[in-house]
Amino acid sequence: MAGRLKAPTGRYGGKSAEERQAERRRRFLDAALQLFGDSPGYRGTTVVALSEAAGLSTRQFYEEFRSLEDVLAALHLQVNGWSQEAVLAVAADVVDRPLAERATAIFRAYAANVTADPRRIRITFVEIVGVSPRLEEQRLARRAQWIDLVCAEVAAAVARGEAAPRDYRLAVTAFIGSVNGLLHDWSAGWVDATLDEVVDELVRLLLGILQPADPRMAGP
Repeated sequence: MAGRLKAPTGRYGGKSAEERQAERRRRFLDAALQLFGDSPGYRGTTVVALSEAAGLSTRQFYEEFRSLEDVLAALHLQVNGWSQEAVLAVAADVVDRPLAERATAIFRAYAANVTADPRRIRITFVEIVGVSPRLEEQRLARRAQWIDLVCAEVAAAVARGEAAPRDYRLAVTAFIGSVNGLLHDWSAGWVDATLDEVVDELVRLLLGILQPADPRMAGP
């Protein structure tokens, strides 16, 4: 397909063309969450199968997307958007709390959202990996946004005197990798712990970076 087909315009069934397009797109993404995030997975799904699962035609598919990769890209951003909304909502509520309480609330909100549906975990940490250079770039760019979010929280902690002033970006990058790996392994049943225990361990890891027990470990 060189590009998307032109979608129809005008009102039909009491809905505008924009409303119908938004509904079609939602149905395709809902179907993709089921097929990509469960069985048969992104690599085992065809345009025909996705269209049938959405209750739409392949023509309607190509009115919205150029390829299944475009669907996966949109779904990956949507899933990350859901968890970011949950995190920002909680962060606004605990902005004046001590660092340990704030970090616990924020990571509990993230973990609860991303693990609420195992299909979200698979989209975020499994299906998106290694698909194409374009999606690798998107995956890393989206991870960088999470790093920026945590770095902003760390900068606020430094400003309040809760952490030593230094450049934490490399440490936060390593920490985000730990978050992703541990939550993936927990969801796969490879970690014998409750979700709260997983979050508590991640918070201890972050506090250990920001408030090391041995001042000599704080760095210059």
